[in-house]
Amino acid sequence: MIDKKILARIILDFQKTKLPNIIERDLKINLKIPIKRAIAILGPRRCGKTYYLYSLIEKLLKNKIKKERILYINFEDPKLVEADLSDLSALLDIFYEIYPDNKNKKCWLFFDEIQNISKWENFTRNIIDNENAQIFLTGSSSKLLSKEIATSMRGRTLNYLLLPFSFKEFLKVKNIQYKNKKFFSSEGKNKILNAFKIYFSRGGYPETILYPIERKKIIEEIIEVTIYRDLIERYKIRNIKIIKLMFNYLVKSKEFSTHKFYNFLKSINIKVSKNSLYNYLEFFNDAFIFFPLRKFSFSLKKIEQSLPKIYIIDNAFISEIISEDDGKKMENLVFLSLLGKGLNVNKNIFYYSNGNEVDFIIKEKNKIKSIIQVCCNITDFITKERETKAIIKAGEELKCNNLIVITYDYENEEKIKNKKIKFIPLWKWLLE
Repeated sequence: MIDKKILARIILDFQKTKLPNIIERDLKINLKIPIKRAIAILGPRRCGKTYYLYSLIEKLLKNKIKKERILYINFEDPKLVEADLSDLSALLDIFYEIYPDNKNKKCWLFFDEIQNISKWENFTRNIIDNENAQIFLTGSSSKLLSKEIATSMRGRTLNYLLLPFSFKEFLKVKNIQYKNKKFFSSEGKNKILNAFKIYFSRGGYPETILYPIERKKIIEEIIEVTIYRDLIERYKIRNIKIIKLMFNYLVKSKEFSTHKFYNFLKSINIKVSKNSLYNYLEFFNDAFIFFPLRKFSFSLKKIEQSLPKIYIIDNAFISEIISEDDGKKMENLVFLSLLGKGLNVNKNIFYYSNGNEVDFIIKEKNKIKSIIQVCCNITDFITKERETKAIIKAGEELKCNNLIVITYDYENEEKIKNKKIKFIPLWKWLLE
């Protein structure tokens, strides 16, 4: 059990700490939740979850909530390495002991990486049921997954996904402003396009944007620590080589066939069961690293049996492993943007294929809301004909007239075979 003086010092240190400069994120969370639930902010490590908690605390302070009514604990603090369930209860008791008036007032509790403590869910459930307090939790990719939160908290959370910076957030960091999303001055457009080229290749991990000189080392470290070590540690995977091979294979793949990867490993004399490979793909997915996207069908069985297309949490990984593949990077950014809009993979987002492949189908309830095709070089006649033929055919089959082709730099609205198609550059679509 940790000494109460140390716990009191942790509480008081936060009270005296000045919050760092914070970049406003796109993710919006209502601080005045009308129901008794914890707010869980999930996402990969290093995407900015801690700073997002700071931003929520800053908003409370601006709304005249006294800092004494706010408790922030980072459970990755070295002083809390040995903490257990009794220490969680002690922390709250000491908080009320230092600020006794808080017992009769609403308080805001921020628990960063609380999953490091065994049976943390018992503690948070007790607060939800018995205290006048709003809880905010963060969960890292390798320690706390949305499925675990939903199960352990028995439906007492509202889950939000935080990704690396979007393009709009990237422009905010670079202090590049735009007032209108349709019309730009020549100077304004050039600034945005130059920023887009950097973001397109380097991705949106906050540290790589704030410290561009160290970008390569930071990405290598994220791959090594966040992906390999955390994944292996969490699931006690013995064969590190398979995980490393699979990571590289998934980055390079457009689609992933477990059977083909199994045969590849077999050809280089690496033994592993197919069930293990299915599990590893699920681990990568649960860790917010890779997202397997299924083919749309009105049959749930056919969706599950379809070969998944693979998307990655950040374009930086593509640049690190593959280097140049603009088509893959474009498609990946579109996927991440859809994810950032709150759409769910294999529930609202699918790909479609019926002879000709379409990159994204957006489904709402039982209707197809929009069909999106991503095409890097639309100025090539043969390419344009192929891509427009696919999207028109999909529109007819799925009874959808909202057809969008996302290009690298071409913009127009055209009527082809009595179907209206909107062509829009990726950088502009990301600002919508």
